[in-house]
Amino acid sequence: MRRNSVVFKLFIVTTTLILIVFSSVMLAEVFFFEKFYHSSKVQTLEENMIYLKDQINKEELNEQQINEQIASFMNQNDATISILNEHFNHMPIEPYFIELNVDQTLISIRIPNEGMEVGSIPQELEIGNTLVIDGIFIDEKNTILQPVEINPPKFRDVQMGLSRVQGKVTDFLLPEQRSYNPLYQDTLIDEVLNDWIPNSRELSLLKDGSIVQRQWQDKWSGVNYIVLTSSLGDKDRYLMVMASLQPVGEAVEVLKQYFILIAPIVIGLVIILSMIYSRIVSRPIRMLSRSATRLAKLDFSEQIEIHSKDEFGGLARDMNSLSNNLQAALNDLTLANGKLQEEIKEKQQAEKLRKQLIANLSHELKTPLGIIKGFTEGLQDNIAKEKSERYLSLIVSETDRMNALILDMLELSKYEAKAIRLQMENFSLTELIQNVAESFSQQLESKRLLLSFDFEADQILVIADYRRMEQVILNLLSNAIRHAFEDTIITVSIARTEAGKVTVMIENIGSFIAEEELSNIWEQFYRIENSRNRKSGGTGLGLAIVKHILELHQSEYRGMNTNQGVAFSFTLNEDRGEQDE
Repeated sequence: MRRNSVVFKLFIVTTTLILIVFSSVMLAEVFFFEKFYHSSKVQTLEENMIYLKDQINKEELNEQQINEQIASFMNQNDATISILNEHFNHMPIEPYFIELNVDQTLISIRIPNEGMEVGSIPQELEIGNTLVIDGIFIDEKNTILQPVEINPPKFRDVQMGLSRVQGKVTDFLLPEQRSYNPLYQDTLIDEVLNDWIPNSRELSLLKDGSIVQRQWQDKWSGVNYIVLTSSLGDKDRYLMVMASLQPVGEAVEVLKQYFILIAPIVIGLVIILSMIYSRIVSRPIRMLSRSATRLAKLDFSEQIEIHSKDEFGGLARDMNSLSNNLQAALNDLTLANGKLQEEIKEKQQAEKLRKQLIANLSHELKTPLGIIKGFTEGLQDNIAKEKSERYLSLIVSETDRMNALILDMLELSKYEAKAIRLQMENFSLTELIQNVAESFSQQLESKRLLLSFDFEADQILVIADYRRMEQVILNLLSNAIRHAFEDTIITVSIARTEAGKVTVMIENIGSFIAEEELSNIWEQFYRIENSRNRKSGGTGLGLAIVKHILELHQSEYRGMNTNQGVAFSFTLNEDRGEQDE
């Protein structure tokens, strides 16, 4: 686990916070729980004490009902109650009792505070249970019995001076939910009164109806008690409530031992759980971090595998979407960059060709203009008549050459401006080639060339623009004748290459074209001869026009070196339906 990692930081923060909370809770329990318990217990006792005072002061309640209220208060609050006279002397009360039905007579068994322990009282007593009690009747009607022993052994006779009664329980009120041996606690009232002499301030508070609070410690057991005293509403009686503080003291001591015992276990569990929790929480963060690193390196090959529906899942989906969008954008940019590079290259090539075009055009126009000027100046000098005829013929020849160049340039400009629209029709390609070849009979004879036709059939019909294809074949045959060696053969072949296509090839026997120049022969004013020898003929625009015409026909064309010379080929769509018909 790296010190700067999210896992380490989350682990440290989580562990520290949990330990701080745990330590704070435990320390608060050790140092402040006792005070809180004291305050809470006193407040509860005071509130219940005020309610009990109201019940005791009600005139409609008899003594038995008042005792029941007092007993209920003692059980609910684990407290001892005493009623004091005006001299702060204890007035005995016996709130706990058992009522028995003995031969249709109700006998009240009063549970005394002294001389009896809680263990002597039957546990889990229910109405209808049968009890045997040995005791002393304290009234003339023998209806109130002071118990000495409850449920004595059956084999033992009644002791002298005691009476034994046996009957069924009809009602009872006994100590419940109180500390160990609460009857002993009830006997401590006299000791509390012996140790307490109210001072003037306490007397003043009692007269005002306030509650006087103080603590008292049992010298024999060392248990601390909280003692509350308040007037009952008249000047003759006071209500004293005493409750033990021993349970909270014992609880605090146990908590201290428990804290020492449980602290190492809790710390160990906190460290382990914090580490697991940190790894679980930080796992999607680490996955997102690795994905972000890949995105920074333009690596979009992997998707984030987080499918939860929380913020991490939403962020993962957004990053996956971002990755896909960036991938698509990068592909588009790459494609656009490639096209831009091609356009830049084409523009650079076009600029180069433009400069070359200007140079070539200047040369092509300058030469005939210079010739015409020279011959014209000779005519102005009144040269001999036989020379003037020759000069005029040369001037006409050069003018025709310039006119052909300008016409070709106008034709090429139309193609480059995409102003040409083809007039597609069905015609015989073999007849077209033969007709064009007849127009070159003089050039063929002058160089002693033979023209050979290699056709698969007498009639091969195609769908194309007749006039434009005538121009293509004229240019290609003219180039083939111009660059062919004397006393050689020029071959024109037509072959069906695939369904719906025919290929025309014109091949001569002559000089080869350098491989690096083959891709440039279709450009305007491009010539193989560096010297631009005018005897080779042509304007340098023929193949450029051919290229545009073939591209309009969506033809596949090329120029290539053969074993003996150079060949040009192109394809056209065959009209097979017409042919079959």
